[in-house]
Amino acid sequence: MRNQTLLLITIARSWKALSKCLPTYNHLKNLPFLLFATLLVLTSCKKPAPTDLSKAALIPFPKSIFPTHERFCLQKGTVIHVWEDDMMPLAEYLEEMLEATTQLDIIVEKGDVTRGTGHIYLELMDDYINEEGPAFYELSIKNKKVHLMSKSPAGVFWGIQTLLQLLPTSATEDNHWVIASGVIDDAPLYDYRGAMLDVSRHFFGLADVKRFIDLIALCKINYLHLHLADDQGWRIEIKSWPNLTTHGGSTQVGGGPGGYYTQEDYREIVRYAESRYITIVPEIDMPGHTNAALASYPELNCNGLAPELYTGTKVGFSTLCTDKEIVYQFVDDVVREIAAITPGPYFHIGGDESHVTALEDYIPFIERVQDIVIKYKKKVIGWDEISHAQLRDDGVVQYWARTENALRGVAQDKKVLLSPAHKVYLDMQYDSTTQLGLHWAAYIELDSAYLWSPETLVPGIGKENILGIESPLWTETITTMDEIEYMVFPRLLAHAELGWSPIEARNWAHFADRLKRYAGHLKQLKVDYYPSPVVEWE
Repeated sequence: MRNQTLLLITIARSWKALSKCLPTYNHLKNLPFLLFATLLVLTSCKKPAPTDLSKAALIPFPKSIFPTHERFCLQKGTVIHVWEDDMMPLAEYLEEMLEATTQLDIIVEKGDVTRGTGHIYLELMDDYINEEGPAFYELSIKNKKVHLMSKSPAGVFWGIQTLLQLLPTSATEDNHWVIASGVIDDAPLYDYRGAMLDVSRHFFGLADVKRFIDLIALCKINYLHLHLADDQGWRIEIKSWPNLTTHGGSTQVGGGPGGYYTQEDYREIVRYAESRYITIVPEIDMPGHTNAALASYPELNCNGLAPELYTGTKVGFSTLCTDKEIVYQFVDDVVREIAAITPGPYFHIGGDESHVTALEDYIPFIERVQDIVIKYKKKVIGWDEISHAQLRDDGVVQYWARTENALRGVAQDKKVLLSPAHKVYLDMQYDSTTQLGLHWAAYIELDSAYLWSPETLVPGIGKENILGIESPLWTETITTMDEIEYMVFPRLLAHAELGWSPIEARNWAHFADRLKRYAGHLKQLKVDYYPSPVVEWE
């Protein structure tokens, strides 16, 4: 910029000297100033072209956007300003994310701003208009100031995700990061926006789970359902039944070493998720999908004999012995220990694919297990088969396979969590050439993941019956974090938009156009996403 200014000064001085020698051409004396003005517009960041906030690559798309066609320049010395102590972790999170992307020195201050070249204000507004609920936020971007406010820290956090998406993927020549100006008012359509990670078929350690939490938070996902026990492995320490992990957690699909979380590990996952405003939902699947438990404790089997550990992928062959009282002591101990270290409101009891459990045994088992969960102050979620039983207050039916099961839950006046396998199962292959995943439910290309309406998918289940949407990733074929990312992205972004954005904002062409530009952020984060052929990527 300094060299450009010197060049313009030199041009102007040279023209002034020359014009003295050309008195008969006075009408040309204004020419250098016209040249100067033109070059200044072309070379200076102070007179930029107008912006359009409404064309930003935001996913999920906000409830409303009001562009003002100016810009905020994020630069060295920008200050993130908070008043409340409770907001400091959010300010430090934003600082960390901005510095990681821009390599700029960002300042965090509490109280009055005393320095810096631009200001970002994060504010809780107790008296703020709140028809939309606590997750509502307003993001106002002006030439010299960004103001993000909400009634809750969670709302501020979701607004931060929007602000981060507004960052360009590169800076101007003078190292400014230009953000389009305007006002965004936003709130989620559904309170529950979930993803599920199966850590039983293949085990994933703390670093991978934290990475997964970071990535789903960018999508404004606020629940992480952890599938902690299945035929192939038991993944959480239960102190009163220690062999569940030492033996039942010692393998996985294909015969690998498996692994498990100590209770301290699990607390760390919960804590980390809370820092990203994500609630952990633990699942212990029962009475089926229990071979790891049955292999660990023979008394849980009807014949008193422990089966071998299982490393295959078949389902439906195992069951707890529902006639034995020791089984209910086992369930009580497991629920008690996990509930004590789970601050979230839900406990998932599984209940799916119990093919070798007679229905006359299955129903009383599910009803008794619900009572155990309620005793420990948690709400029950279960796969849609649990609707065969009498569901307790606040119970939730997770629809994955059979519409009649979901409708049976609605008939009991219970909420439905939508996870239709043919639309949101993230382990389903994109097409017949996909090397990972399965296709028993469907091939799910990106457009198929987006082009459905939760509110009309099942006649008889409307918006008023829906708790939210959850996208499960089963890991029979998934072994690494890169493989998780490839199967999850970009489909989770499509599901996130269905769960967050207004119904009238859903538009496949608009989503695909935003996604091709949003991909720059995925690349910056080194996300190994699937480059779907249905999107014209930049």
